[in-house]
Amino acid sequence: MALYGVTLGWFSLQPAGLGNLFQQRLKICRSWWAQQVWCPTSIDPLSNVPCSLLPRSYNQSCGLDGPISCCTLDHIPLVSKCGTFPPESCFFSLICSLGSFMVMLVGLLRYAHVIECCGPSLLNTLGLAAGWICAAGLTMVGNFQVDYAKVLHYIGAGVAFPTSMLFVFLQSVLTYRMAKTRGRYWTGHLRSILSALAFITLVFSGVFFVQESFVLQHVAALCEWIFIINILVFYGTFTFEFGAISTDTFLVLLKASRAPKSYKSDSSTASTPHGHSHSEGLAMV
Repeated sequence: MALYGVTLGWFSLQPAGLGNLFQQRLKICRSWWAQQVWCPTSIDPLSNVPCSLLPRSYNQSCGLDGPISCCTLDHIPLVSKCGTFPPESCFFSLICSLGSFMVMLVGLLRYAHVIECCGPSLLNTLGLAAGWICAAGLTMVGNFQVDYAKVLHYIGAGVAFPTSMLFVFLQSVLTYRMAKTRGRYWTGHLRSILSALAFITLVFSGVFFVQESFVLQHVAALCEWIFIINILVFYGTFTFEFGAISTDTFLVLLKASRAPKSYKSDSSTASTPHGHSHSEGLAMV
């Protein structure tokens, strides 16, 4: 650091062209180094700003001629902000679209599995509806970038986040209702813990997101990432039930739709012996 200060002072005494060239090169090197580690000195020699006030640069949205601190309130590392600029935005839209399809598929399989085990249930139907609505909101989030269609993006987020919370809560309740072994109860405990953690992080993320504090905005981003990872882990717990899925599970929905017809056929077959006995009585007379 002493050599750094001596070199900087020596070049400041040289002709303007050489000094400006060195200043530009040094600014480029310092910009790259700021993305790797915190400033090692207490005072930044070019801006006379304490290095503790110079945070990392989270993306390349700020050019070299921009402000020293790229991490402003417009560059908080929220999930949506990390998928704003190409090529990240392309992968963000692709992942959200595939994720919405998987949410619909998992919700449908879970719905059929619960019907196969316990029969029709209002909670099961609500869980299916919540999962599909969440998939619709996730599609809006992925295809309407926050910097270009903020209103539609926030509408999609406002739909996806609460419905995903409702989905995991309903599935936790259904897990306890279906539990018959100790392993199933432990699965219910795990899902309850994940649901509680998801609810806490979702509330904190929403509360801190509307604040203008630099620190609270970062806490909101952290809570948002924890919430999403938590939801993904929750979906991963369905492997316990989906391991036993067979072709009969896919036929449950068809059987449920044909239930009234089977009931009519059963009632008609039940009345047939009475008709035969009546005809036989007439023949004997």
